[in-house]
Amino acid sequence: MVAKRTIGQAVNARILVLRGHRVMLDSDLAELYGVEVKALNQAVKRNLGRFPPDFMFSLTEQEVADLRSQIVTSSSARGNWGGRRSVPYAFTEQGVAMLSSVLKSERAVRANVEIMRAFVRLRSMAAQNLVLARRLDELESRYDRQFKVVFDAIRELMTPPAPTPKRRIGFIAGD
Repeated sequence: MVAKRTIGQAVNARILVLRGHRVMLDSDLAELYGVEVKALNQAVKRNLGRFPPDFMFSLTEQEVADLRSQIVTSSSARGNWGGRRSVPYAFTEQGVAMLSSVLKSERAVRANVEIMRAFVRLRSMAAQNLVLARRLDELESRYDRQFKVVFDAIRELMTPPAPTPKRRIGFIAGD
């Protein structure tokens, strides 16, 4: 049971939003599936017909640079981007599901199940937030202006916090 939670947590941390889609990078998927990135990408290239643009896309150089600046972990922990000769692929939920038909190892199947569960959890959380917002609108329309402050405060609590800038760690020489 502990292993499932660990895999689930690892999956959640690796789902990114790029171009308005929730995606996972080929390096993260390869690590979860227990295969090399090169092997995963070769399997995909042998089956390109199964991966249309809404299932998988290549990152632009700018997207790669943006991700590198956002991810603070070491390059080896994130697929060794420093040694890559090609830009990473991003797989949407449908692309990840299609990977299960291309990679058939036992570990790939288990990892794919956890990845699908993570995507479902994210969709559920988004839907719950929409339902809550709709209910709040209904309540707000029923009551007068004296509760406007309360409703505004609740809406503020519902919005996710802006990412905090990372503090530089280490010794900084004085001026």
